Amino acid sequence: MEVELAYGRQGLRVQVADDCDVVRARYVPGVADEPAALLAALESPNAGLSLGQRVRAGDRVVIVHSDITRATPNDRIMPVLTRYLEEAGIAPEKITLLNALGTHRPQTPAELERMLGREIVQRYRCLQHNAFDDGNLVALGETRLGHPVRINRDYLEADVRILTGFIEPHFFAGFSGGPKGVLPALAGAESVITNHGRAMIADGRATWGVTEGNPIWEEMREVALKTEPTFLLNVTLNADKQITGVFAGDMLPAHAAGCRFVREQAMVAVKHPYDVVLTTNSGYPLDQNLYQCVKGMSAARQIVRQGGAIVMAGACEDGLPSHGRYAELLARGGSPQGVLDLLAQPGFTAQDQWQVQIQAMIQLYADVYVYSDGLSDEQIVGALFTPCHDLAGTLSALREQVGERICILPEGPQTVAYLAG
Repeated sequence: MEVELAYGRQGLRVQVADDCDVVRARYVPGVADEPAALLAALESPNAGLSLGQRVRAGDRVVIVHSDITRATPNDRIMPVLTRYLEEAGIAPEKITLLNALGTHRPQTPAELERMLGREIVQRYRCLQHNAFDDGNLVALGETRLGHPVRINRDYLEADVRILTGFIEPHFFAGFSGGPKGVLPALAGAESVITNHGRAMIADGRATWGVTEGNPIWEEMREVALKTEPTFLLNVTLNADKQITGVFAGDMLPAHAAGCRFVREQAMVAVKHPYDVVLTTNSGYPLDQNLYQCVKGMSAARQIVRQGGAIVMAGACEDGLPSHGRYAELLARGGSPQGVLDLLAQPGFTAQDQWQVQIQAMIQLYADVYVYSDGLSDEQIVGALFTPCHDLAGTLSALREQVGERICILPEGPQTVAYLAG
């Protein structure tokens, strides 16, 4: 049979054996009128007062939005949100859009226009968070775990702080959206590194679909609450990137409602572990680089047997990427166990260590093959993976070598499969 994979901008079709299991999230159609749904959420949110009741003419407003590695439909959200604020008496020059990069690279002017829309970029002040800019970070003490907290100054000095984003299952924060829009999105690098530290990542509760009891998410919540966000506007999406739900108002209850909605549609029980799992990273923009594709591998890890194989199909048009320390840490470790040994050295900390730690743990559990038009074999091998040039042929060979139980996750981490019981 032929299966359509979420791969890059165009998708990818692959022939697989008829007895392969294909596991997808429950499809939820998009709302009939996205602008109307967004406006309704601003006026009648899940929790608390309308946004209009929380702002006053003359307020300085910062709207936090996710970066280019996320599928948030910023270009559809921002026109509705900014128009609403202007109608509530906020002048355009009082509105700032803040790109919540965390430790990711800044976007180019062209990328910002694609993300937000040219009219938005031209009409409003647009800033990009820099986790390494000491001058624009404000210290807020320490968390209950003793981790330092520094947050973006422009965000903190605003009268009105609006967090936007989209909610999906997350491989170590439980779910995206909500407080994740502050930590790591607007935090200093040291806050990101400690929140994503080795012991935090290794905690068994730091996984898909878990918030309460998850030390990473709970610290994100603690830090976000310190900053007193004014309003949350999060959306959920289907495989076609259509908005399926809007969750707004007071941060915690609105986010919790969105997480419940996503859990019901995205988390799917399977009866047994598989010998081989073919996965993706949900296509563009989530599969822009190999670093991000670790999420799709983690989704496959949940249902592959120990000693089995994972095949990742990710376009990786932005490479490994070239920024950050992902490639460097893999090269220094030299092997999955070598990576874990490197991270375990007393006092060792580095940007991107969380991603290589999760990758190494997956690779010690199962072999991982990578199919990508955006990467050379040398890059894939340098990242400690095995290159794959023919998905159908690789699955056929693995059927003979590893086992006949094969599962396909066409939407990657948009579907969180788990073993029943």
